[in-house]
Amino acid sequence: MKLDDLILVSVDDHAIEPRGAFDRHMPARFKGREPKVVQSKGRDVWVFEGRATGYMGLNSVVGRPKDEYGMEPLGYDHMRRGTWDIKARVDDMNANGVLGSICFPTFPGFAGQRFQQYKEARDVSFAAIQAYNDWHLHDWCNAAQGRFIPLSLIPWWDGELAAQEIRRMAKLGVHAISLSDNPALHGFPSIHSDHWDPVWKACADNDVVICCHIGTGVKAEHASDLTPIDAWITSMPLSIANSAADWIWAPMWKKYPNLRMALSEGSIGWIPYLLERADFTYRHHHEWTNTDFGGGKPSDVFRQHIITCFIEDEFGLRNLADIGEDKVTWECDYPHSDCTWPGSPEIFHAQTRHLTDVQIDKIGHLNAMREFSYDPFSILGRENCTVGALRAQAKHVSVEPMLGMGGAKPVRVAGKPVTSGDINKMFADADAETAL
Repeated sequence: MKLDDLILVSVDDHAIEPRGAFDRHMPARFKGREPKVVQSKGRDVWVFEGRATGYMGLNSVVGRPKDEYGMEPLGYDHMRRGTWDIKARVDDMNANGVLGSICFPTFPGFAGQRFQQYKEARDVSFAAIQAYNDWHLHDWCNAAQGRFIPLSLIPWWDGELAAQEIRRMAKLGVHAISLSDNPALHGFPSIHSDHWDPVWKACADNDVVICCHIGTGVKAEHASDLTPIDAWITSMPLSIANSAADWIWAPMWKKYPNLRMALSEGSIGWIPYLLERADFTYRHHHEWTNTDFGGGKPSDVFRQHIITCFIEDEFGLRNLADIGEDKVTWECDYPHSDCTWPGSPEIFHAQTRHLTDVQIDKIGHLNAMREFSYDPFSILGRENCTVGALRAQAKHVSVEPMLGMGGAKPVRVAGKPVTSGDINKMFADADAETAL
């Protein structure tokens, strides 16, 4: 397949919520309590219920030269405009030849974790969740018809209330939610608990995918303060493998056989061994552990119900048969430091050359379109959705590195690797400086 003929849909990107995102969507009774951006010592800080976030950019370094990636954006001026402005985002998607995008939140946490923390203010927290969902759908996704796959948040503390919100958003065309890969680590019931049954049922009944982004539950650990930060970055996608095993053995698949979930930003190269190990475990241990897959295998559950994605993964693509080509999707991860903007098509094309055109179309866009109920062709016309057609609309967009955008940065010593300790100290210092 020629590079310009590719069609790419990214199932994992991120939006930086713009100033005022919540203002018009919060109900009147909570006016004045909506999340808002304030200036603290010259920095932009999101505040909700009197609590401030230390960082607002969360590694949104797209467009910088790579030697400035260690600088953490602390304000809108430190980020490329496409991170928070919808028109500029579409321009950047066009420049990168990307048709469609799922955008995870930033200020609320990738799964809305921040809104789950306020036990004393559940009513305003739920209002903020709904306000975020309305902003994300109406002001972000619907501002560019056919270009985005909307993703909603839910309240974790009440399964019935969460199901109600899933149904509300599904009626508006939203077929994906973001949830922690392990809510129990945040003090909420395990995914093995019947607390979540209303959520699973609402998702199954309304064709909604549960998206679990890396870092929302099980996290990559820093080995030590002296360990180069590269080690932690290396292990980030692998950290979700533990959660994948937990979901394979979870009970919801028997109850709701058409339910699906996605391991967002989890990559794919590690999957063949996980599935081999899962089947080995079942074969050797199920007689005493009392697990039952009804004549099937754990790997069957994975391949039937779990959607995976990759940015760059040559090994995984060489072993596609052992993963399941019908559930593999692609991601860009704009605007984070792992993203391949503005050269995503070139990298995807090089890594998929050994695949058939049918396989390339599946993992490039068809799997994502099917799994997430996304049909851009009916809106835009297929001929306008290719890499070549999109880039033709973006000749005015500069993709040259933007120098000196600013932000917090770790102290660097010539000849010494930046360590986990350096990064943790940078975050701690910035948190202290932005505290209200």
